[in-house]
Amino acid sequence: MTRVGRRRPRVLVRRAGVASLLALVVAIGGYVPLALLSPLAPAAADVATYSAPVGSSPDLSFPTYGATAVEALGWDDSLTTSGDERARPIASISKVVTALVVLDAKPLGGGDGPVLTFGPAEASLVEAYRAQNGKVAPMAAGQSLTERQVLEVMLIESANNYAEVLARWAFGSDEAFVAAARSWLDANGLTSTTLVEPTGLSPQNTSTSTDLVALGRLALADPDVARTVGTTTTTVPGIGTISNSNELLGLDGVVGIKTGTLDEAGACLLFAADYTIAGQQVTVVGAMLGGVDHDQLDRDVQALLASVADRFQTIDLTSRGDAFAGYELPWGDRARAVAADGASVLVWGDQTVEASIETDAVGAAGAGTRVGQVTFTVDDETRVVPLELDATVDEPGAWWRLTHPDEVF
Repeated sequence: MTRVGRRRPRVLVRRAGVASLLALVVAIGGYVPLALLSPLAPAAADVATYSAPVGSSPDLSFPTYGATAVEALGWDDSLTTSGDERARPIASISKVVTALVVLDAKPLGGGDGPVLTFGPAEASLVEAYRAQNGKVAPMAAGQSLTERQVLEVMLIESANNYAEVLARWAFGSDEAFVAAARSWLDANGLTSTTLVEPTGLSPQNTSTSTDLVALGRLALADPDVARTVGTTTTTVPGIGTISNSNELLGLDGVVGIKTGTLDEAGACLLFAADYTIAGQQVTVVGAMLGGVDHDQLDRDVQALLASVADRFQTIDLTSRGDAFAGYELPWGDRARAVAADGASVLVWGDQTVEASIETDAVGAAGAGTRVGQVTFTVDDETRVVPLELDATVDEPGAWWRLTHPDEVF
């Protein structure tokens, strides 16, 4: 026997050991870069429960008589009424309809319109309306005024003779005016309003408080009517200074529109007021019918307008930095999804706020990274606020990656 034969098992063992070591080295060499370089699955957010802000607003201050309606333009659910809903005599508020119907047929076009010259028939209207206890303004045969000036005397001074002259000039006769008014009212959806003559001296000129609010919107939308009903005083040739019969004009934001007084109607007012609330301009239009006198009616309108303004409230939806979700990464880093901006909304009355929170899954990312959004819904209005990380989420260290294969792979 030779000694060479006895050494061969040791060589095999040595070779097997080397192979195992090489395999281990290869395995480690493959695992380490994979563990260190493999992308990690992002973590989903834990979304917080949103608590809606709670607010309350006062009731409106309505009178106990007649019929009243009020609306904040642009807030469709703000139209609120009190009293009966029947069509009531509207007295000289009729002249607003007359003005709009005439201007529809004879627009001023940015100027003063044509010149009207009065004759004996027009001059005789002064005594005719005085005999009916109707308000008049001087009107002499041979006197000439522009269409705009006649409109001003009708609306500001509330002169009945000027209302009739304007209607006859535009349409040729009282009957033609009434037919035109009926068509105009129907075309504008004022189906509960009736005019049988242009002045309002007839108690058959009637409307509801809600129709009058719609009429007020139309009046404000016409620049010539809006300017005229908001004029406190003006001077007209041959007449002198005329003053608006609306004593609230210029008080408490009131910018118009028209008074009315008649035995069958009582004291009436179609009114509009402008406010700046939370940086937004708000226009309120209302109608109050059936008052005992204008002093009491004016006080009631002021109280109502004040309560309308108080019924608006600003809801703070969120402030910058408010947290809506949180992230906790497997390696221990934490961050929150916070509002990137503040948001608020001006609302009418009591409103419910809803919030829909959308978040992205997050891995390593810097503070300020956008990670979703929150959508607030108030009535039919929405506000969208971006969400961002309030802290940096770092990459995990090498040791964590190497010792957490189940998290890495």
